[in-house]
Amino acid sequence: MSLEYPIIFLQAARAELIDAQDWYEGEVTGLGSRFRHALDALVQRMSQNPRQFPVVFKNVRRGLLRRFPYSLFFVIEEDGVVLVIACFHASRDPAHWQKRV
Repeated sequence: MSLEYPIIFLQAARAELIDAQDWYEGEVTGLGSRFRHALDALVQRMSQNPRQFPVVFKNVRRGLLRRFPYSLFFVIEEDGVVLVIACFHASRDPAHWQKRV
């Protein structure tokens, strides 16, 4: 039996992922669903072993989505909760999510 870490999304991160999913779905029918499946797979990997992801800013780690230019930025809280602070496109200015830290 393995310990799974609980994953909690800040409201801003949840809004970002919904916006991205909606944008992809608007581009090509079904692409939003593929984005969501890639996101869910990343969240599952984060839940199983969040320390496998590199620290990229202060204590913030980054998980890359497969096949999409998005990352989830998160911290591991003292109580073991994985707190997702941003769902961010690779070409955006990281200063937007860094001020959440």
